[in-house]
Amino acid sequence: MYIYILTHFLTSQPALIKLDNENIGGHLTPLHRHHSTETALLRVLSDIYAATDRQEVTLLGLLDLTAAFDCVDHDILLRRLEQSFGVTSTLLTWIRSFMHGRTQQVCYAGRLSTIILLLFGVPQGSVLGPLLFLLYNAELFDVIAISGVTGHSYADDTQVYISGPAASTSTITQMFVECVERVDARMSSNRLRMNADKTQLVWLGTRQQLDKLSVTELSLLSARVQFSTTVSDLGVLIDGQLSMADHVSSLCRSCFFQLRQLRLVRSSLTPDAAKMLVHAFISSRLDYCNSLLYGIGDGLVKKLQAVQNSAARVVTGTRKYDHITFVLCDLHWLPVRHRIDFKVAMTIFKCTMVWPHSTWPMTVFWPRLCAVDDICGPLTP
Repeated sequence: MYIYILTHFLTSQPALIKLDNENIGGHLTPLHRHHSTETALLRVLSDIYAATDRQEVTLLGLLDLTAAFDCVDHDILLRRLEQSFGVTSTLLTWIRSFMHGRTQQVCYAGRLSTIILLLFGVPQGSVLGPLLFLLYNAELFDVIAISGVTGHSYADDTQVYISGPAASTSTITQMFVECVERVDARMSSNRLRMNADKTQLVWLGTRQQLDKLSVTELSLLSARVQFSTTVSDLGVLIDGQLSMADHVSSLCRSCFFQLRQLRLVRSSLTPDAAKMLVHAFISSRLDYCNSLLYGIGDGLVKKLQAVQNSAARVVTGTRKYDHITFVLCDLHWLPVRHRIDFKVAMTIFKCTMVWPHSTWPMTVFWPRLCAVDDICGPLTP
């Protein structure tokens, strides 16, 4: 309860409210209430899809930090909270108390190490930890903006991207490299270290535009980084042509593995217990960031629907070749295509009704989404 109260008071500071309403707040998703990894990816893909519509390519880089949360300097963080965000008096004392005096002990092979005092870092598993890390690193987006590149961050996952015509590849890559060098210098001044070897790079655009590119690697800091055809961004696999085919294939493999494990113990489970486990291990995976799948091909939707059909058969004991439509109706499960439509419609509703004063959610762009009426028709199995 103490952590939640401290988080509430910290996010109520006038400087943080101003930060949330200005441009930089839009690049730090955890500063926004009601936002998640899904809205962060929607924001990034919104910009990328808009560039694709302009017949441009996008260079996306996923920056990797080495032990980011463990390297936060307490003195720098407290000084920044006081000078940049107006956190003073009792609240600053509470935050100092929250960070100082923490100890660590490791158990290995049944033996305990000596207890040591932690001089750096914020608790990664706490509610307040990611917020403190973002405030510690908030100035990073001034550096990214100066470089002419766009950045977005969710906790310690930073995405940097720049778009332009395929003919301007050399200019795009030069600006990107200069941006990464400035970011690395700023992080070093904050006692953070960027791991260039684990940075992921990918070109995004249409097949016709990607065929015009010849750059296959970049020299970032002291490493040569190869471009990938697919990158993992906040748990979603994004391929160069934005087809989401790799993500769907990976998702299906993961779900079918979990279903095989559930079938082994299904006879020992009650119907309610089986349904609960399917929701925990299958439905949660199908629903994670599924608004990004709006507009994907019918073939990919059929793969995901096969997963849901198999899950329904595990819960109900329906035979393989029995018709599944009425089984889904009895379970009150929306088919996969309608689950995606529902997520999009719900997000649009929140943008217009729940977040009436928010600025950036209204700019979210779904590929091939023409009108709200297209997804708000009657839902039939």
